[in-house]
Amino acid sequence: MTRLKEYHGHYCEFEYEYAFIAFLEAVGWNYSSGNKISRVSKRDVLIEDDFKKFIADANPDLTEDEVTQVYDMVRLVGAESDFATLHKVYGWMVNGIQFATQDGTPRMISLINFEQQDKNIFRVVNQLTFEYTNNGQKENRRPDVLLYVNGMPLCVIELKNPADANAKIYDAWEQINIRYWRDIPHLLHYCPLACISDGVKTRLGTVRTPYEHFYAWRRVDDDDKISTSPFEETNTMIQGVYAPERFLEIFRDYIYFQDSIYDNDEIEIVCRYPQFFAARLLKQSIVKSVVEKSGKGGTYFGATGCGKTYTMAFLARQLSLRCTDIPQIGSPTIILIVDREELQKQGAKLFTKSKEFLNMGEVSIVKNRAHLRQELGARQSGGFYICTIQKFCDREDDKIGLINDRQNIICFSDEAHRTQIEHSKKIQFSKDADENMKAMISKPYAKVLKEAFPNATFVGFTGTPIAETYQTFGEEIDRYTMDQAVADELTVSIKYHPRIAKVLLDDNKVKEIEDYYKICAEEGATYEDIEASKKAMSSMEVILGEPLRLERLATDIHNHYVAACADDPDRIQKAMIVCSNRKIAYALLQIFKNKYPEWFEEKKVPDGITVTKEELKELKPMPFMAMVASVGKNDEKEMYNYLGGVQNSKRSEELDAAFKQEKSNFHIVIVVDMWITGFDVPSLTYLYNDKPLKKHLLIQTISRVNRKYPGKEYGMVIDYIGIRDNMRQAMKVYGGDTSIAPTEDDVEQATTVFREELEILKNLFTDYDLKPFLNPDCDPMERYKLLAKAAEYVFASMEELYLEGDRGTQKVSFKTYFLKTVKRMRAAYDVCQPSGELGEEESALAQCFMAIAGFVRKMSGTSEVDTETMNRTVSKMVEEALKYNQVESVLEGGEEEDIFSPEYFEKLSDVKMPATKLELLVKMLRKQIKEYGKVNQLAAKSFQEMLEKTIAEYQERRKTVTAEEAGEAQEQASEDIIKVATEQALEILRQMNENRESFRKMGLTFEEKAFYDILVALRDQYNFEYGTDKEIDGVVINDQCKSLAKKVKEIIDTKSSFADWLNNQNVRNQLKLDIKLCLIRNGYPPKYSPEVFKKVMEQVENFEENAVK
Repeated sequence: MTRLKEYHGHYCEFEYEYAFIAFLEAVGWNYSSGNKISRVSKRDVLIEDDFKKFIADANPDLTEDEVTQVYDMVRLVGAESDFATLHKVYGWMVNGIQFATQDGTPRMISLINFEQQDKNIFRVVNQLTFEYTNNGQKENRRPDVLLYVNGMPLCVIELKNPADANAKIYDAWEQINIRYWRDIPHLLHYCPLACISDGVKTRLGTVRTPYEHFYAWRRVDDDDKISTSPFEETNTMIQGVYAPERFLEIFRDYIYFQDSIYDNDEIEIVCRYPQFFAARLLKQSIVKSVVEKSGKGGTYFGATGCGKTYTMAFLARQLSLRCTDIPQIGSPTIILIVDREELQKQGAKLFTKSKEFLNMGEVSIVKNRAHLRQELGARQSGGFYICTIQKFCDREDDKIGLINDRQNIICFSDEAHRTQIEHSKKIQFSKDADENMKAMISKPYAKVLKEAFPNATFVGFTGTPIAETYQTFGEEIDRYTMDQAVADELTVSIKYHPRIAKVLLDDNKVKEIEDYYKICAEEGATYEDIEASKKAMSSMEVILGEPLRLERLATDIHNHYVAACADDPDRIQKAMIVCSNRKIAYALLQIFKNKYPEWFEEKKVPDGITVTKEELKELKPMPFMAMVASVGKNDEKEMYNYLGGVQNSKRSEELDAAFKQEKSNFHIVIVVDMWITGFDVPSLTYLYNDKPLKKHLLIQTISRVNRKYPGKEYGMVIDYIGIRDNMRQAMKVYGGDTSIAPTEDDVEQATTVFREELEILKNLFTDYDLKPFLNPDCDPMERYKLLAKAAEYVFASMEELYLEGDRGTQKVSFKTYFLKTVKRMRAAYDVCQPSGELGEEESALAQCFMAIAGFVRKMSGTSEVDTETMNRTVSKMVEEALKYNQVESVLEGGEEEDIFSPEYFEKLSDVKMPATKLELLVKMLRKQIKEYGKVNQLAAKSFQEMLEKTIAEYQERRKTVTAEEAGEAQEQASEDIIKVATEQALEILRQMNENRESFRKMGLTFEEKAFYDILVALRDQYNFEYGTDKEIDGVVINDQCKSLAKKVKEIIDTKSSFADWLNNQNVRNQLKLDIKLCLIRNGYPPKYSPEVFKKVMEQVENFEENAVK
């Protein structure tokens, strides 16, 4: 290759171009300069010599004329549009071209040899000129680099000078997507792939990919760690995408076009690296599972918003086309099970338009189990079917467990298992048409799948895995987490802004409520009932639905949203308000309606939005704000009718469509459970949360605002209920490398314990006939009666048994022994049941024993202690103790208990006993110093030393009061000592108060003062000069330290606004680097001192760990 040249000491785009070509040569491409390529005309796109050589070598029986005919067919290709031509040519490249030889024999001619890479001609060409005509005048376009395979340009690469700050890769994208499509579309007819690079950012896409969906490639091999360094992007891209063998693999199976009849949509997508590796690794795992007959194809953990549906499509194509050499698979049938109709519609939208890509024949939505059985019975291979979990598990009208026993059935489950977890652990009670109670044995999802498809392989797709996910589908095959998705710019960052609408309960009342729950537990309330009550009370209507609170909430949301939109008026910003229950959501809606009636005027578009006539035709009149929820059979008339009544589904679909239309007037939606999973609206920017959330549901909910949208830098969660700790915990699990999969040992151990406890329970019922419970054909109504009789058996027993407990061995009644044993069995059952490995008899008996225990508790005099009873009692206790505060930003608020307030001093002066008063004061001082230390470590340490000194002096003086002194004298001496200690403690309190309040006089915030203090202290400790101290209003101020403290706090504020900043080590490292650079730039300290930097960082880390929770 031509040696690189220097241009006046400046690095030029030309040099980067040659460096890029050198990288390509290193992985196996042959370089040719554009001016050396032999062409008849500058309009020619194909390299004739390479094309004909490949065809002739691959088909030695073809004559020279026939080879030329094949060349001309490809050269002169055309279709109804440029995009349709591109799609047609891509089909030829991948599948071959139909050709009739001179004797009339039809045959497929391969244009690329995907099986034998070395048979192809790989050529990288730069500066190849293409001629076109514009308004009668001849013009030229010259792409930087083209990648040719067998004389066809499969990829266009545009480069920008890495040394030129003004040369952006967006300009490279514009060249391809605008200028080349406009001027030289005949080149792009052959060119499905595109790459843009400026040396730092190197991104892959197609010639029809929007700029924001060009992505980096950060992995080369299956087991590689993800490379996050921007300077590695070019190298990783070339090795991970452009090494010839990998390039052909991606080109053949990982470029997606819709079916040809949809070419007008002009959709062409190339996989992103997480999709490529997930599909690749899952295919390997599925093949292994099918061959070994394990049934578990594995679990893919892909962050919400990372494109799991396309991953399924890429995987389905691999299974359909690349497993023909494995007889057990051949051409498989794939069944996609989703957890609700919304996802079924989304899946159908993609897969029903992808029959050519999937190459599986029929693609359809399944009505029910019987329909699926019929479809599968009519074919031995192929077919792609989509079904909801509800229809799949509904056995009411389909008593037969088996659907099909073929081995080449692969079942994809998209979060579907989640809805079945709790449902499958216990007997389900219901009434028949005659109001008779029935009791049905439940089965784990894994068991239901196995019964339906005993020889199939099951694969789980999830963005938020739970322990049961792995037990159902097998080990984690690959993962792509939220922090990786943000780093790759697949999704935007989520900023967290706490604005808690505080509801404070008196501590004594909180303890009283906890004590009440303990009593309920002792009296026989089930663990499930107590937890259900606690959950209900944490979001109880009496607190979250209190009218004054909702008034303040509505005002705050309105003001925040209006201000946020005013800051960026040119961008569409939609919002979602998440409420705890439908009643509260509707009450909040009514408040909005009364306060802001203009939001409820129906119109097609908001004022000030420009729309075309065509767009206007597609839009329906809508309010600016609406509530979306299902209807309840006992809803009050107003809410029932507002939600659409019997037309609820139709109303929800119309609102769904409108919310997804960017220019629709519908901008703010109030929801409870709907639309918080699997609902994609890229313009959704603000999520106002007023619902207690945790774990996977929290991640699914906040991920509604992480989708990319032009101009959207981040999504924002505005929190009114205090989910920050739960969010941090969830981010650790779903944002990083933490695994929640139970080990085989966990499951094995739980299974052993379960079977031991089950055996004990069976022995307890030696004199009772349990056989009816084990009969699968037992009438559910008869089973219900038998459960009641079994409970009676427990009551009738006069036997006493020995039970091991915390207090040693105790003699207890048969009933108590039975209930405690069931409790232990249940704990083990919850761990091992989802695996589906327990026998039918074991599961049936376990569920029956748990149901009997439920009967016993309800019949044993504790029948009133159920969830509803506990809710009513606790609600009354809460109502007595409620205190309301205004909606405020927690970052600007004080502590829940302020010991510096006049009210606190009043409370303290009411304490008449001196020793108690001192003890209370010391206790509260310790607490406050600890809290103070979370922000200002230095000041807190000083006050802690003062307090410890006071306590030490107090204790020393107490020792001097000897037992020999007279009673009265001793008492007086003790009181004097206590009085002195109390005054000293009060003095510390006053000084702390002054120190806390001094930040106001200095013009700093409370947190900025903490950094100011450390800067001044280190200056004095290490004896260097920095700024000048001056006294203003009795307070010494150093303006330079003050200015620097503000800058440090500003850096922290910027980084800490991201939801995962505490768990994302990259963000934390960058934070420390930014602060260090800030100190150096501001000359602190004047001479470099690692020790000083270390001390400042200690305060930063202390602030990080204790940042507002």
